[in-house]
Amino acid sequence: MMASRRAILLRPQRINCLPDAIRMNPSVSIIIPARNDANALRMTLDHLQRLRAIETAEIIVAASGQREETEAAIAGRARIVWPDQSTRPALMNSGASIASGNILFFLHADSFPPADALIEIQRALRDDSIAGGAFEHRFQESLWSLRFISWINRRRYCLTRNYYGDQGIFVRAEIFRLLGGYRDLFMEDLDFTQRLKKLARTKVIPRPLITSGRRFLAWGPWRAFSFILWVLLLHSLRLDTQRYAGHWAACGGRGVKDSA
Repeated sequence: MMASRRAILLRPQRINCLPDAIRMNPSVSIIIPARNDANALRMTLDHLQRLRAIETAEIIVAASGQREETEAAIAGRARIVWPDQSTRPALMNSGASIASGNILFFLHADSFPPADALIEIQRALRDDSIAGGAFEHRFQESLWSLRFISWINRRRYCLTRNYYGDQGIFVRAEIFRLLGGYRDLFMEDLDFTQRLKKLARTKVIPRPLITSGRRFLAWGPWRAFSFILWVLLLHSLRLDTQRYAGHWAACGGRGVKDSA
């Protein structure tokens, strides 16, 4: 019964029933989870003001911690919500729950989309068979180790269509809600995109989304990369990875216990 219901919801003709103006130029809600990360959030919001068609988008910050600093960083440039739970999946789900856009674009608080990101997302989703996707990944820093890690990562997601949050995941709002949003797990972004691709096609927009490598640098690029490979292996074998969330967070990585 559930499989049948999903198939019905994902048929292209359902999207075709929408008004032409919405189908051709759907509205985008940018959702930024931010936990104790006011400085990075300020720079990301500064960057977003320079995106093409940003005046047509809605920006939502789902925040936890540093209340005064976070509100100062936002400075009226985004809607803000303070959920009771502070994990990153809870923050993103809370932001999505108040979003009015037809498309949800999840962005880390230290990531910078290309100037035409909103236009490219809308263009990608004019294809009714595509449910969502992400951008190419690139670290902000020019260290050769980070460039090499990004190169390997590019091969991985082009092959598997499993995306990380620092690629800027976007999805049709109705499909996000059908999937029940993010689950409160370690590597919730990987879990979500794996479920997403089982429902419909996804797309990698061939434009780099720049993200800070500060977490890799804080821990050491190769140590962080080795840890991620280990967790990916466990995840592929359907073994428990949740117990590693604390290790990643404690060493400065992004996890359900750490900042966005």
